[in-house]
Amino acid sequence: MNGKITVKIIALSIWGLLLFSPFLFQDVRQIEVAARIAVFIVLVASYDLLIGYTGIVSFAHTMFFGFGAYGVAIAMKQGDSTWGYWMVGVLAGVLVSAIVAVLIGLLSLRVKAIFFAMITLAAASVALVLASQLSSFTGGEDGITYSVQSIFKPATKLLTDDEGKVLRIMDVRMNGKIAAYYFVFISCAVLFWAMLRIVASPLGTVLQAIRENEARAEGIGYRVVAYRTAVFVIAATAAALAGAVYATWLKYTGPDTTLSFAIMIDILLMVVIGGMGTMWGAVIGATLMVMAQYYLRDLMEVAANATEALPLLPDLLSPDRWLLWLGIIFILLVYFFPAGIAGTIIQRRAVK
Repeated sequence: MNGKITVKIIALSIWGLLLFSPFLFQDVRQIEVAARIAVFIVLVASYDLLIGYTGIVSFAHTMFFGFGAYGVAIAMKQGDSTWGYWMVGVLAGVLVSAIVAVLIGLLSLRVKAIFFAMITLAAASVALVLASQLSSFTGGEDGITYSVQSIFKPATKLLTDDEGKVLRIMDVRMNGKIAAYYFVFISCAVLFWAMLRIVASPLGTVLQAIRENEARAEGIGYRVVAYRTAVFVIAATAAALAGAVYATWLKYTGPDTTLSFAIMIDILLMVVIGGMGTMWGAVIGATLMVMAQYYLRDLMEVAANATEALPLLPDLLSPDRWLLWLGIIFILLVYFFPAGIAGTIIQRRAVK
């Protein structure tokens, strides 16, 4: 089977599991994991537009994610939990992201890659400090807690039976929590589809040409800085929209949930694990990384209990050492899948 088709089947299977997650996995934690995977697929795919398709290394992606989230949070907190204020927050977050992306793009994309990366890192650090210090506006380190639209509240009855009770389908209550999950799923699926269309368009071809040989692309008539700025704005907008969706799901926004540099590291790891420049790899990388973050500790606890009669192993498999094992797993993935999981599958199938 063609490698690209194999990767697509894997990715679409993951999307299928996400579609039916509320019915397949009814635990609250499992639904939280599914929603986070959907959001991070968009976040990773938008970052892959930069690093994988255009060769732009940026450390400011979480800044745009945070702009979108804080836009919704501030609007809902200062106004009320209606769609009108939500739209104002989304537009504000996207507008700020686009303006900042244009400024960074025009001022910095002419410099060498390492200097541009440092500039984006500095910009992200400034955004994190401002979010932490402007407590009267952003809630500071405590963040912002707010109410969301009534349709997303657990007490809302989407469907009722003849007695007026919440209808259950496959033992799942048709309430506002289900509405919130499918809002996240549909929003992320649409955003991911839009990015697939971008990389399949002539713009995507130009971006890859710039990645492969910037001087040659410039020589045949493409305005490289304009294209790099344009894709930087597109990626920033997608990240801001992902942040707005995630803020709606969480009903809380703070520096640790949207602007943390740890999230930027997670995004980088997800891109590398999935495969840079594949887009479908974002689905695989985000899923594996989020699953590991949520369930690796639990698996290690089970393994430690199962080997408690043996020397050393229970101590090595202690849940407190889950980050160590996550690092080992990442090293093994990079060793056996040097182009990422999706990229390596495509390359090996092509050779066959």
